[in-house]
Amino acid sequence: MRVFVTGATGFIGSHLVESLLSSGEEVACLVRNRAKAERLFGQGPRIVTGDLTTDAGLEAGATDADVVLHVAGLVSARNRREFFAVNERATRRLVEVVRRVAPNLRQFVYVSSLSAAGPTTRGNPIDELAPPRPVSDYGSSKLAGEQATRASGLPWVIVRPATVYGPRDVQLLRMFKLARFGLAPIFGSGAQELSVLHVRDLIGALLSVTQSATTETTYFASHPTIVTTKLLAYEIHAAVYRFRNDTTGEPPPPRFPIHIPQSLSRAGLAASGMAARMLGRRTLLSTDKANEFLAEAWTCSAEALERATGWGAEISLTPGLDDTARWYGQHGWL
Repeated sequence: MRVFVTGATGFIGSHLVESLLSSGEEVACLVRNRAKAERLFGQGPRIVTGDLTTDAGLEAGATDADVVLHVAGLVSARNRREFFAVNERATRRLVEVVRRVAPNLRQFVYVSSLSAAGPTTRGNPIDELAPPRPVSDYGSSKLAGEQATRASGLPWVIVRPATVYGPRDVQLLRMFKLARFGLAPIFGSGAQELSVLHVRDLIGALLSVTQSATTETTYFASHPTIVTTKLLAYEIHAAVYRFRNDTTGEPPPPRFPIHIPQSLSRAGLAASGMAARMLGRRTLLSTDKANEFLAEAWTCSAEALERATGWGAEISLTPGLDDTARWYGQHGWL
């Protein structure tokens, strides 16, 4: 199977490429940094230098592909325009190229996000029948990317992962680093509910889609166990504790939960976003993200994907966080 992967050197994309290569697939990767790709993958894939704004790179990677896995996208940006430039308009450009150079394409898989669907209330995981109601620029731009995919005329599948964590993730890394000092930051009461998914389970979900005949369908991908933000913070602390004990015999300081009230959370996110804009930097911590951080629940059901492909998440939270802490520690990230 000839597979074209965008976002190949990112958190999810790198795990995906490694899994495809280990399965013997013929993989082409779109990358901006060739040296980084060669460090990650060696000579395994065909490396195409370019980005989502360069038709030449897209054409070289997508020509005669059987499957395209579109993983690339912005998760942080300086403004709404940047989000839409990549997550929507670049997706439109990609599908136009794919339609032109891959006449025998079997599937175009767009890796979206639960943020495109929007939050829900505690105790009510959403499914594919729920109308999307994103509450951030990021979520709106991923939904726009979904709409571009649906209108492409290609045989498409959309996968909306829940919160993804695991080795190479830089988002939850902040919480692991704070846990070294015993700190467990919790927005609001900590009762927000989350669906989470280890990156290896997400890769399994994506591969299960490519091995099926499914098209023109949207799926959620998550582990069935729902956690709260408070539990997640405590479990991260415990994972760091276990890693430190295993490697040095010295645990981090006792756990110290820091409850950040909603009003203070909004003010802090606004200040962070303003500082990032003044410095010309991208950040996840901004006023726009407040509605995501403070929603009642970000939960979803993966039952439709399980019924269609037989896939099911296998890595529960405790071993998944232990695996993540161990990787961070072994690679000098903690």
